[in-house]
Amino acid sequence: MLKENYLEVRKNIDEACKRAGRNPEEVTLISVGKTKPAEMLQEVYDAGSRDFGENKVQELCDKIEILPRDINWHMIGHLQRNKVKYIVGKVALIHSVDSLRLAEEIEVQSAKKGVDEVPILIEVNAANEISKFGVKPEDVKQLVTEIAELKHVRVKGLMTVAPYVDDPEENRPIFHKMKDLAVDIAGENIDNVSMDILSMGMTNDYIIAVEEGATLVRVGTAIFGARNYATT
Repeated sequence: MLKENYLEVRKNIDEACKRAGRNPEEVTLISVGKTKPAEMLQEVYDAGSRDFGENKVQELCDKIEILPRDINWHMIGHLQRNKVKYIVGKVALIHSVDSLRLAEEIEVQSAKKGVDEVPILIEVNAANEISKFGVKPEDVKQLVTEIAELKHVRVKGLMTVAPYVDDPEENRPIFHKMKDLAVDIAGENIDNVSMDILSMGMTNDYIIAVEEGATLVRVGTAIFGARNYATT
């Protein structure tokens, strides 16, 4: 069942790429396993997934210990500064950097652990929702410029969590705005900064996100089923 779910999501991504005139290889599907047991992630791994995302540091670290070593792990949830030391050097990408202080802590920990480069994304609160983390779109360029001065932290692009809406079409302008913002920042040619990655789109709206330029989509429920929050 999980294999079929995973392959169905991948098929939807490929078809969205076709409609948008994009190469499907430009889009990586991150299987988001939060609250799900490692056995289920293993099943999706066996179906072909090599990129997995987690929201919580403890859960991420626990799963890294028992799942295959060739997995690319993504920290996609809000990251507190005191938890940075547990994931630096273990994850392929930190999606949720939303302040200079957090980036500076990543810098400190990477130096301590001898990690040459920690790839990060800037989390953007694209819809200016009070309940969401992230930098206001108008403040992103300034933050990117400040983080670019750090030796070990590398800005690789942007991430956003779009509003939950009944009709995913409602989020199309937000994804479009994110793509424009990435292009705008890329045009600044800031040293040590690239805008190659656009992490946006989840179960509800990933197809629209791909049509608008997402290079990473973070899909959990469509692959693993509904969350069981009673266990957390």
